[in-house]
Amino acid sequence: MAAPPYASGGLTAPSSTLASAPGFAGFSVPSLQMAVWEWMDDIACWRPYSGRVSSFIENYIQNHRVHQGGMPAALSNGVPVPGNSISLGQADPSLAPYIIDVTNMVQFRQDTGTIRRVRRGLFPQSPALLKGVLWEWMNNDGNWTPYQIEICFFLENSYQNRSQNADLIVFNLPYIVDLTTFFQTNKNTHFRRQIQRRTDGTYPLTSSNACSCQHCQSSSGTGPILTRGRHLSHVSNSGQTALASTGSHRSSVIVPYNSNLPYLRRATSFGAGQSSGGAWGVAHSASTGSSASVPAISNGTSSILSLSLPSPGPVSSALAVAGKEVEDVVRKHVEKIENPPSEDCMICMEKLNSPSGYDGVSESKSFQSSEVGKLMKCSHVFHLLCVRAMYDSGNKDGSLQCPSCKTIYGEKTGTQPSGQMDVYSLPQSLPGHSDCGTLQIIYNIPPGVQGPEHPNPGLPYSARGFPRICFLPDNNKGRKVLQLLKVAWNRRLIFTVGTSTTTGETNTVVWNEIHHKTEMGSNISGHGYPDPNYLDNVLGELAAQGVTEYCLTQDP
Repeated sequence: MAAPPYASGGLTAPSSTLASAPGFAGFSVPSLQMAVWEWMDDIACWRPYSGRVSSFIENYIQNHRVHQGGMPAALSNGVPVPGNSISLGQADPSLAPYIIDVTNMVQFRQDTGTIRRVRRGLFPQSPALLKGVLWEWMNNDGNWTPYQIEICFFLENSYQNRSQNADLIVFNLPYIVDLTTFFQTNKNTHFRRQIQRRTDGTYPLTSSNACSCQHCQSSSGTGPILTRGRHLSHVSNSGQTALASTGSHRSSVIVPYNSNLPYLRRATSFGAGQSSGGAWGVAHSASTGSSASVPAISNGTSSILSLSLPSPGPVSSALAVAGKEVEDVVRKHVEKIENPPSEDCMICMEKLNSPSGYDGVSESKSFQSSEVGKLMKCSHVFHLLCVRAMYDSGNKDGSLQCPSCKTIYGEKTGTQPSGQMDVYSLPQSLPGHSDCGTLQIIYNIPPGVQGPEHPNPGLPYSARGFPRICFLPDNNKGRKVLQLLKVAWNRRLIFTVGTSTTTGETNTVVWNEIHHKTEMGSNISGHGYPDPNYLDNVLGELAAQGVTEYCLTQDP
């Protein structure tokens, strides 16, 4: 549904607009107003949280807003502290995966990484808000979605006046709501949806200037500014100092939203080539062969790493290796032996002193069916034709992996599609790692068309759940894991195109056997913290892909 003009974007609807909106007639605008917290859906409509959840968020913020020298304690020294994150599951168990970052006014879902904007709107007192009334419609998934708060007011006013129908044409929507049968009908298509009216706790009362700092008290508006920008200056892209003000002094964020910039970020120094431009300066990226850039962010914060993975890359180039060059790869890593042991070849399951099971099938012109060799590091023995066939069935990237012990020869690369990897430093701590901050990794891969290295070349692939947001502790071992993940990303090993084990969808981007933690504040899905063995486990998974500390001395 399209949003009314005052229910879209990032601004709180002005009191004068609300007073003239359907359902608001006769309401004054007293000094005590009611706070309604809302989230933005996929079509840029604002959806209200329930009164219970709004009260929980409001109480949390008020209880943590202790002023020190004109600046909220939660923003001491310009750096947000863990108290800025609110877990909605404490108010409503069905919202357990969701956390609100008050500093940047975003909600993110821990198990999927979905990020949405949130805002705090102040409205005149009304019977609907005092009762905590929400009107909802059933979506295509069978779940209930709240109407926008202005429509809730309108429907409640019509309901209390015993109207049989409520026509939403006043909101430029082609729907008529039957308040006796509780169905909504599209007047153009005649499609019907079920609706419901429910109450879930009163919405909280608040003063029009709940914040007592000098800046808020001297400004006219509907409530305190919850972002750090009102008190801090920043360096713009032009290098000039400017006040990071929220303009009309609304509670909601009015800067353009970028899903790749969900948190305040402090530049840090890590690894070779990394340096900080100061407490909020621009960090310089250590490129690993992909294009890496860290642009200045207008709010004075910066990321610590940004890696692009363009297409085409080494995988598609390696596919050109064929014929004699393929056999050169085998010869590079396999030493021919004259007297093979009397045991089975693990690849074809024929005896090593018998012809290879690929005799007559392989296109080799120089390997004989009875020739046997051993891998130079691990000494496991196979038919040379079998090793060639194994290489032909892989990525043809110049590397071999022993099918017995998984030792990797050469540099293994994968089939990960092109995308973006960004890393940010957060001051919040992960459960089990209270002595350090957090490294946040955001992977973003768009849908595309499969290349020759993928299961179905020429067919499209989907990319569900992106951007995917992952977390590491910002300590020595966590940073080592991050450096190795950076290598794995550049080698296209973190994702691949295949079949999702959770949904069964084919031709989609999926994880590639390197586990990531996608929950920050809990471990609801098993993909969060605390997990004392995670860092060691993921180091082992990276090593199985040929990504070890040795790579850090070799990769640029």
